[in-house]
Amino acid sequence: MNKTFVTKMPNHIGAFLKASKCFASLGINITRVSYNKAVDSHMLFIDAEGTPQQLAKASEELSAIGYLRCDDDNRSVMLLEFRLKDEPGSVTSILELISAHSFNISYISSQENGTEYQLFKMGLIVDNSDKLNGFIEEAKKLCSVRVIEYNHAEKIFDNSFFYSTFVNELSAAMEISSEAKNELIVNTNLAMQILDETGVSPYRTFDSISRFAELLAASRGINFSPRITHHNITDNTVITLIEPPCGSNTAIIKSGDKYLFIDTGYACYKEEMLPIFRNMIPEFDSIEKKCFITHADVDHCGLLPIFYTVYASAKTAECLRLESNNEDGFREMNPLHKPYVRICKVLTSYTAVSAEKLKVVGDEKEISQLIEQTGFFDFGELHFELFEGKGGHLAGESVLIDYDHHIAFTGDIFVNMKEMTAQQAQYNRYAPILMTSVDTDKELCTAERTALFQRLGIGTWLIFGGHGGMKSYTIAPTEM
Repeated sequence: MNKTFVTKMPNHIGAFLKASKCFASLGINITRVSYNKAVDSHMLFIDAEGTPQQLAKASEELSAIGYLRCDDDNRSVMLLEFRLKDEPGSVTSILELISAHSFNISYISSQENGTEYQLFKMGLIVDNSDKLNGFIEEAKKLCSVRVIEYNHAEKIFDNSFFYSTFVNELSAAMEISSEAKNELIVNTNLAMQILDETGVSPYRTFDSISRFAELLAASRGINFSPRITHHNITDNTVITLIEPPCGSNTAIIKSGDKYLFIDTGYACYKEEMLPIFRNMIPEFDSIEKKCFITHADVDHCGLLPIFYTVYASAKTAECLRLESNNEDGFREMNPLHKPYVRICKVLTSYTAVSAEKLKVVGDEKEISQLIEQTGFFDFGELHFELFEGKGGHLAGESVLIDYDHHIAFTGDIFVNMKEMTAQQAQYNRYAPILMTSVDTDKELCTAERTALFQRLGIGTWLIFGGHGGMKSYTIAPTEM
């Protein structure tokens, strides 16, 4: 069994030696250690391997000597950036607010930059995260505020507690448990270690993660405003496309009195999506809920646990089964991607679907062509041919094509970026950072997209991509 201990490194000689002796005396093997004083002068990450009993005993002994992280000890210097009008007195209201909250300023920096705004950077000494969150909310009413805790170009602060403060910022607007916050801290450290080892400044990466979390939170509740369109296929079949501001599209096919969902979006929007489903399908709670999943990415699979049957290709089903067993999914098997995917799963409240619900469709085989037929899938009046891509976006990626009705569901092999809403486009700027790259192989995915459109016949097609609006696409006889 493996466990990550997030420990507090005492500032004295032999501190790590003391922890190492604790593990050695219990027969526990240390598999990874991460400590970066330039990032956080106290926090030490230790990955250890042992039996559950050994690891539990190690927790007891580390707690007894004061090494396990204590959330009550939160005194830190928080670096904030205030975007203020470049005019006399603009900073006064912020200084008054800082004074009202009794924060001490440890650092301040600003200069003109040729625009009508100045970016004031201030280091505030903070001993209470709730107090800081309240201050930031009030400050945002006066100007744009960003937390920019870590940047190699900035002054390095002792006692920064970077990981705790960064995670507290991510958690401020999302409902995240203490256990989930610890998972965020561990994977933030893994991401930081990868960036440091590759010589990449982490500033842009962590800024993008922060903005991603802000977009998720800003689209919840009454601010959840998906674009919803209806597309009549026959007298008895209609496709409804739901495009949330963040995450993938969800399509609902109604054929006769039966319903099939294609992809589901993020889990964190469950309470927003369910009323939409119930409004469209009054009998939603009593029907047999079925979903076809195009591929096993977190933004497509978030609501799968509410469905009774989940249709998937063999590889997609394999990935989902791994996750249901608390093992790494396909993207997490790449160590460069793993911490970002884990962060995304925590922020979006992802829970893997039960393996018992999975039903494999199509042939299980190695894909040698860019887009290869694997079988058929019928639903109501629609007769789909099943295709699987070679894995340019993600292994197991599926495409549904109905040649009689000129319909195609492409997953993320095709994304209609030209017809995204403003919110979708903004989300699309920051989401890719959480998987290092959207596509497993960008060039291969581009070739698959070309091959996909070459599979279509003469006429006008309705193309339902993984993100963005439905695309109407016409192929004239001369193009064949």
